[in-house]
Amino acid sequence: MRYLLPLSCLALSLSVQAEPLDPLISEGMALIPPFQQQLMATVKSAVESGGPQQAVQACQQMAPQITAEHSEASWRVGRTALKLRNQDNAPDPWERAVLEQFQHRVAEGEPLQNMSHAEVVDGEFRLMKAIPTGEACLACHGGSIKPELAALIDQYYPEDEARGFKLGELRGAFTLRRAVD
Repeated sequence: MRYLLPLSCLALSLSVQAEPLDPLISEGMALIPPFQQQLMATVKSAVESGGPQQAVQACQQMAPQITAEHSEASWRVGRTALKLRNQDNAPDPWERAVLEQFQHRVAEGEPLQNMSHAEVVDGEFRLMKAIPTGEACLACHGGSIKPELAALIDQYYPEDEARGFKLGELRGAFTLRRAVD
């Protein structure tokens, strides 16, 4: 069984299908802030200690470990995007479709800040929450990356596509999944 439930519509939805997902949506959404905060704190600390170059190294070394730490119990937590820096974060077909849906929704005028999507697919609850490009992201993901930093990014991420973003654009999404009982 498959439910298509954009979270922006859930508050207005009285659908019987939505109600069983509400606890999973709440539980999944609660896992995102600590994950995001730890990632951002790691990057911020690295920038403060050694500049953007140190942040690139910290991301490459620490992000997979942070992701594993936050994939607790029955939940798998991660990040994905259409324009990847780390190919290990490539979207699966469902994630790609949701990311493309996010792009379409933004093009139609929906604000990116709280954009989310939840769905049950093949016995798994899937949840994605959009990540807008923030000011701090632009040093490594913007359109004007310093040449020495670009060279370091190329060294750590030879297949990097995650450049040229503008403030507020869709950078990617947090992606969560778990089996449903």
